[in-house]
Parts: sequence; C-alpha cells; structure tokens
Amino acid sequence: MKKSGLLFTLLIIALQLPTQENQLTFDHLFDGSFVPETIRSVNWMQDGEFYTSLADNPAEGTIELRRNSILDGSYDVILSSDELIPDGWTNPIALEDYSFSDDESQVLIETDIQRLWRRSTQSHFYVFDLETRELTKLTEDDTRQSYATFSPDGNQVAFFRQNNLFLVDLESNTETQITFDGSLNEIINGAADWVYEEEFLLSKAFYWSPDGRSIAYYRFDESHVKEFVIQQWGGDYPEAVRFKYPKAGYRNSIVTIGVYDIASAETTWMDTGDKTDQYIPRINWTQDPETLAIRRMNRLQNRQDVMLAEVNSGNTNIIKTETSDSWINVNDDLSFLENSEQFVYVSEEDGYNHIYLYDMNGNLIRQVTSGNWEVASYHGFNEETQTFYYLSTEDSPLERHFYKINADGSGKERLSTITGWNTVNMAPDYSYYLNYLSSDKHPQIVTLHDGQGDQLQTLEDNAGLEEKISTFNFPDKEYTTITVADSVELNAYWLKPLDFDESKEYPVMMYVYGGPGSQAVQNQYEGRDRGLWHRYLANQGYLIFCVDNRGTGGRGQAFSKQVYKRLGEYETKDQIEAAEHLASLPYVDADRIGIWGWSYGGYLSTLALAYGSDIFSTSIAVAPVSNWRYYDTIYTERYMQTPQLNPNGYNNYAPVYAADKIKGNYLLAHGTADDNVHFQHALELTDALIDAGVQFETMTYPNRSHAIAVGNARRHLYEMMQDFVERNL
Repeated sequence: MKKSGLLFTLLIIALQLPTQENQLTFDHLFDGSFVPETIRSVNWMQDGEFYTSLADNPAEGTIELRRNSILDGSYDVILSSDELIPDGWTNPIALEDYSFSDDESQVLIETDIQRLWRRSTQSHFYVFDLETRELTKLTEDDTRQSYATFSPDGNQVAFFRQNNLFLVDLESNTETQITFDGSLNEIINGAADWVYEEEFLLSKAFYWSPDGRSIAYYRFDESHVKEFVIQQWGGDYPEAVRFKYPKAGYRNSIVTIGVYDIASAETTWMDTGDKTDQYIPRINWTQDPETLAIRRMNRLQNRQDVMLAEVNSGNTNIIKTETSDSWINVNDDLSFLENSEQFVYVSEEDGYNHIYLYDMNGNLIRQVTSGNWEVASYHGFNEETQTFYYLSTEDSPLERHFYKINADGSGKERLSTITGWNTVNMAPDYSYYLNYLSSDKHPQIVTLHDGQGDQLQTLEDNAGLEEKISTFNFPDKEYTTITVADSVELNAYWLKPLDFDESKEYPVMMYVYGGPGSQAVQNQYEGRDRGLWHRYLANQGYLIFCVDNRGTGGRGQAFSKQVYKRLGEYETKDQIEAAEHLASLPYVDADRIGIWGWSYGGYLSTLALAYGSDIFSTSIAVAPVSNWRYYDTIYTERYMQTPQLNPNGYNNYAPVYAADKIKGNYLLAHGTADDNVHFQHALELTDALIDAGVQFETMTYPNRSHAIAVGNARRHLYEMMQDFVERNL
C-alpha cells in the first residue's frame, strides 16, 4: 500500500511538472511568444461614446482604424489601410499612426516612419477625408516631415522639415514657410536638439494656440555646441555622422521662444530673461490664447520659474518659483483650468511628489494630496465634478494604483482593485478611461471603466497567453527587502529554480539598473528578452536577485536624492552589501556571485566588480558610462553639478579611474553608433584596463545604437552573455 501510494504521488507530481515540450527555451527570448496583446493608438472621440484604435485584420492582411463603442463593445471600421492608395500608386501606403482633426472629419496619416534618435522621427504624411474618402499628400516635397499637427479648426497643418517650421493650408493646398534660418547643426526651429530630446523627453517643439491663430515654438541655436562624431561603418570609405552633443561642463544651445502670428506672418519673441545658460524644459498655452506659460530652469536645475508671457508683446512675469537643495524633476503636469482662475502644479516640494492647486497669481490655494508616498503620474482634473485623478505609490512603491480625490482633499478613493502595475489612458472629459494592468504572474489585461472606476468591458484579457504561461516552467518573483548601512531598507526580488532546494548551494546573478529615480523592482509582467532571460537562467540553476539601491524612485526625495553630487557611491555600496548578505545565506555559493547591467546598470556592475571584487566574481557591463565627464549636460549636471563645481564627485566612482581595482571575470559590450552613452566610454575604459594589465572580454557591435537592437545583434548579445555566465559563474 505504501509503495503504490508513493508511485501515485510521484505520478501526480510528474503530471504537474512542465514537460520537455513546454520548457522555456533561449529562442523564446526573441520570438515574441510571451509578448501580450494590447489596445494601441487610442484616440477618444468627441461625442464621449466612442474611442478609436488601430487593429490588425489578419484575414484581409490590413490594418484597420476602428471606432469602438464604449456602451456595447461593438466597433465599425472607419478606415482600412487598403484604401490608402495615393494617385498613381498601385499599392497602399502603410498605416503606421494617425490623428484626427478636431471635428473628426479628417485623419492625418503618418507612414514610412524613420527613427532619428530615441524619440524623434521623420515621416511622410497624408490627409484622408472621411466624407469624400479622398487621400491627399500633405506636401508635394518628397523630403520627410516631422510632427505634423492639425490646427484647432482643421483647416491647416503645421510641421517641421529640415530644421524649419512650415504651414499647409488644406483648402488651397498651399505651403507656407514660417522660419527660414534653420540649418543642420546650427539652428533648429520647432524641434528639440539632442539633449532636450533625450533628457527632457521633448522632440516636437511647437504648439498651436487654442484659437489656432498662432504657433508657439522653440528656437535652438546650437552653433557653438561642440560636435560629436559617430563613425558609420560599411563601404570602402565609412562615413562620419556629426551632431551637437553638449557634455558636462560645456556649452548648451541657446534657447528662445517665439510666437508666430499667422495673420501677420510675424514672430514675437518671449522675454525669458537675460541669462542664456539656462533651460526652458516646457511651454504650454493657458486657456487664454494670448497667454503662454513658460517654465524656466537654471543650469543646475535646482530652481524652476513658472512664467506667463503676453504673446503680443513678449512681456513675461513669474507667478511661481520652486527651489531645491538638490534638483527638480521636470514633468508634464502643469495645467491651466478652464475657469481661467487656477492652475495645477505637481512637485516634490514637501519631500514627496504631490498635487497642488494655485490661483493665477501664484498663490497657493491648497495642497490636494499629501503623505509619505508619490503621485507617480497626474491624469487630470474634472472641473465639473471637482475630481482629481492620479496614479500613486501609496499602496506600495512596487505597484501603481489609480486614485481619485476631491479638490478639497477629501473623498480619496482607490479605483484600481487588483494587485499589480496599472497605467491609465483617460478620456479628455474624464467620463471613461482604459486601464492597463499587469503583474509579475499575469500578463496585461486592458479594461474600460467609467469615471467612477466601474468596469464596463474587458477589451483584452490575454487569456491565451495566461494559459500558455501556466503550462511553462516560469519561476515567480519572490519580493523581499534587505537592510544595508544606516538601517536603510531596500526593496528586492528573487527568481529561484522551480526545484529550488535550500540544502543546496546555488550561484547568483544579480541584475542592476539603479539610476536616479528608476525602479527595477516592480510588480509588473516581463515578457521580453531581459525578463525571460532571467527566468531562463533560473531554470538553468542560477538564483536571480535584484535590489533597488539608494537613489532609485518611488520612495520620496530623502531616499532618491541622497546620491546628489556623488553618483555611484551609495549605489555601489548597496549592491556590494546586498551581495554580502546573499553570501551569508546557506543556499548561496559565496564564490559564485555575479552582477550585470545595461547603461547606468553597466556603470554600477563595473563599479561593483572594482570595489567589491572580494564578493563578486563576475560582471557584465553593456553600454556603461565610464566617466561622467563624457555624458550630457542635462542629465549629468542635474545630479552632479558641473565638473568645474564638483571635480571630486566626477573623479570618485568613475570606472576609468577604478580600472586597476577590477579583479575577476569582466565582459564589456558596446555599440559603436551609440548616440547616448558614446562608444568613447568603452574605448576609454578599455584603454584604462589595458594600462592596468587587467584581462577582460569585450564585444563591439558595429553601427548599433544604445539598444543594440538592429538585425541579429540583440540575440547575439544575449547568447554571448549566456555563454559568459555559463563559463564563469
């Protein structure tokens, strides 16, 4: 009886364990098997009863622009990509993105999109009339354009081309050039320079006034900014790509703000002060079409002024000033209410990111939210119901939940009900919103809700993927905390083999990003290469451990901003202490602890091996910063001030100056066309390692950017890292 009972138990266990057919393989990292479906390119319709989205029609091989009913879940096809055939063409253009005119009678189609830097693109644009079903090319010029945008009345479209701004009148089909001095690597009108795009997340840099009579735009004079050169390999004579990249301590673009009046064809320049060594991270229109809001920051980014500009005269006055003893984070959350009497301002002034309400003279009416948690993203204020909407970390820094609260600070209510990471797309009238929810154990679910939070529909449940995951050998994350120096508690997670046995010893691979304000320890689904690779390694018998060091986000200023003027110090110490803690555990092989990271994470994984070689045996660094003097002004000086003001901060914890301390197995990988963390970082670090007599492995990816993503490069990188781990850990 005992023997047969044991056999029955073993049979049940065997049936429950993953079979050879549902093992996570290395191929799964790149074949899209575990990437969830989603609802993409959503646009809320004016009538409040519909929203539009792009969806594939596999049966027809087309992409459809669908109008989806909020009330019953049905949809009709507004436009199919097979209709988009320009005159003289036999095949349709690709429907890659779209936008509506305000009256929703016309659709601006974006096609043939070509990426420039991280966020900037250039494309071809067409206007499709939904009534006549006619397709018209926006401009006869075959040169690509960027950021084409309807005027409020839908009669005109403004766009950026070759460093200048243009205007097309759709009724007469005439094109007007607005600016004329734009020139490559000299003057940019209506689009951002490289560093504003990368660090202020600003690419399009022009904005229609509410009445459509004028356009506010940025002008960047980057003529005196030093050039950086990226070599493009291929052909008999490789070409050099030159672009303006201001490094820490060097000169930035001079930025001015102009307002172009369409009737007079004249530009008025706004008074942003006498200083030119400053930043204008955001501009936006108030409810008054004659008043523009301008946010101005000093170069050290520890002072921000909110200015109101009279567009007819250019005169400005400061209505709000924020200062910090470290830095101020830029956001998109300044909004002017329809009552024309108040504005909403979101900041960390009380130590945590919260919502504030001011009158138009800059007098504080009230702080709307408060507490030892962060407003992670602001989603607007319904003036009719006097309700604010926002995502926050109140429940846990590891999650994001959707809340509403009354304007007087009462009636706070959590609208998201399920544990995990929520993101929200809310209708402009606040009647409805789409909620995108995932957790480590569950792929994305997209649901439709009314403004009170009640769920109306499930639009995408990824049930098939959920079922598939349940049959695979997916280890779940185990969330935990560890305590380091000064009794600081850090958030962390484990991934362990499914057959984990505490009586055995396992090698550990730690993953780190660790940059200011970032978070790697999050309760959300990971279905792409990095997250799958960690699970794959766990299934190969490795413990995966990740800890968010001091300086990371979601926990307030006191936690994030202690790294000010000393990047690398606390972060490295925390990763080393975490590894020391792991080494003390009975199931960890203390001689086989490794760490890897990308970008800032590669910077920290390099420092971890330099200053913690007695605990780390192995390190992988992909595209690491090796010296903050080589990195850009906005990011670096935000946290470090300039090299002239803080030379010791730049020298301390710079991998190029710690190369001689590196002992153990070290792999360095970098793309030669990385416009962000330049290949220079890898070359300077390589030279320092050679001078120090340090043996290491390296891989160069020709013509690949920071993401190392073109062609087979990303798979090659992960295969190389897998081999390196297997040989050395």
